Amino acid sequence: MKLRIAAGLAVAALAVALTGCTTPAAEQPPAEAPTATETEAPAESMSAALTTAQSSLGEIVVDGEGMTVYMFDNDTQGADASVCEGECATNWPAVTTDSDSPEVEGVTGEVGTITGVDGSAQLTLNGWPLYSYIGDEAAGDTNGQGVQDVWWVLSPAGEKIGP
Repeated sequence: MKLRIAAGLAVAALAVALTGCTTPAAEQPPAEAPTATETEAPAESMSAALTTAQSSLGEIVVDGEGMTVYMFDNDTQGADASVCEGECATNWPAVTTDSDSPEVEGVTGEVGTITGVDGSAQLTLNGWPLYSYIGDEAAGDTNGQGVQDVWWVLSPAGEKIGP
């Protein structure tokens, strides 16, 4: 009996000692939430508007999310407008930017912008308006390559990678 009481007292003493090791939640200082400047940054500063990636076609140009970009043979190189409108623009969305001087990494061709069909700033490479393809589901997909023999992936120098 004395052993049971002693064991019970030991457990009670241990419980009291352990509760003294932590501060009750009500007395703990509130955790500091990160400020917006610590967790959020403008999209352009998070990644380049255009960069490069290795693919089965060699080194290609991709957007800041790693999605392959394409040029359209029906556009006129160096023109100030795209001819991809309506259903074309639905299937081949323009690669756009919010920056007057978009950042690039590894792209050596001349990068510029035109006013896209929706009024946004559409990126160009060596004068070719750039597009993504709705058939590409993941970064690095090149499912648009050669579609209807008019859609092409570009090299970092801005040259069409043909069949």
